[in-house]
Amino acid sequence: MVDAATTHAIEYTINGERQQATVPARRLLVHHIRDTLGMKGTHIGCDTGSCGACSVIVDGRLVKSCMMLAAQADGTAIETVEGLAPDGALTPLQQAFNEQHGLQCGYCTPGLLMAASFLLRRNPNPSEAEIRRAIRGNICRCTGYVNIVRSIEAAAGPAASERAA
Repeated sequence: MVDAATTHAIEYTINGERQQATVPARRLLVHHIRDTLGMKGTHIGCDTGSCGACSVIVDGRLVKSCMMLAAQADGTAIETVEGLAPDGALTPLQQAFNEQHGLQCGYCTPGLLMAASFLLRRNPNPSEAEIRRAIRGNICRCTGYVNIVRSIEAAAGPAASERAA
């Protein structure tokens, strides 16, 4: 028997697709995304909000999904790393991460892509300092962040426009 006090019926849009679900009151959004929806791109790194591997965009805000309950997603629009390129083609940002060697083991990459996407939507031509500030909530244990910053710079401003043409 399911206790209604411990579950919540929610409706939300994820990567442009409307969803309905009944979620346990204490279920984290990251677990709902990965385990219920099967979207494995959002990674679980720390479960404490420290690493940023689980970053998603909720209603236009960058959110660490391990710090948000699934029930709090009711009525929201969520974007995960899978939503960055719904047609399967890499975005200029994803191409830049590949070309500039902005990833190594790849565990932090989904969260960094979401943080960088969030930044570039608001500031299409950020300075190096602005890029470093935007990704400071994401931990990468493999790189020195140099190639990550270089990747975001390559995807920004005129370079992104040239690749999109």
